[in-house]
Amino acid sequence: MLIANPAGHYHFLKGIDPYSCGVVADPGHEILFVTFRDAPPWRRGFELIDTHLKSISRDRSALCSIQLRCPEPYPIDGFVAFNDQYREVLADWDLFFEGLNPVSRTNVAPAYAPPAETVMHAFGYTVPASTPNPPPSFVIAGAGELRDGVLVAEGIVRRGETTPAAMRAKADYVMKVMETRLDGLGARWDVLNQINVYTVHPLENFIEDIVLNRLGPARRMGIHWHHTRPPVQEIEYEMDMRGVHRELVL
Repeated sequence: MLIANPAGHYHFLKGIDPYSCGVVADPGHEILFVTFRDAPPWRRGFELIDTHLKSISRDRSALCSIQLRCPEPYPIDGFVAFNDQYREVLADWDLFFEGLNPVSRTNVAPAYAPPAETVMHAFGYTVPASTPNPPPSFVIAGAGELRDGVLVAEGIVRRGETTPAAMRAKADYVMKVMETRLDGLGARWDVLNQINVYTVHPLENFIEDIVLNRLGPARRMGIHWHHTRPPVQEIEYEMDMRGVHRELVL
């Protein structure tokens, strides 16, 4: 169910404590997505976001999406501990809505040249729409093959397996999550402009039928394969997606 966040001018899908499942801008607004050219440490990233929002006269409540990069996958208890620190920052910013975290997030671990500490990769925020009656803009949070998003090892699809058959099952599960979130946001395939896949495992066994053939008109945009690992040990495959009209590099 979509939940309105009037202060931020967006709706969100309820997720778990660290993040929502996705966000969509309200009519008359759009999400502007910003990538840092040089990714700062994540706490410093929040300071830079604050400075940027103030420079364009946007309130902190406009922040609706965060992307992080971590040094390596966490054990589940380590991931929970990091999320507690992260949530403290969101609480300090007064971003929670009726006790729920509305901000979507992706957090993955690069396999090549990983950062020494968790860094802020990108963020999204709402602004008044740049054109009349634009299509909806949205960001779907990252999801791996973790059943119902519950942070327990037993919930990992085909846990401990990376065979071609296991990776197909993982990718199929994650694609179903993406489809469900897209529908939940009331969005459409034809407004997607970025489809990201995060894994260190080969894609050729499943990418055509499990992913590309289910993208509909978004297939024209292709996919972006990031040679990264999901943020939790034993999770092997993750995706996120977005459909925005403007992107910046800061």
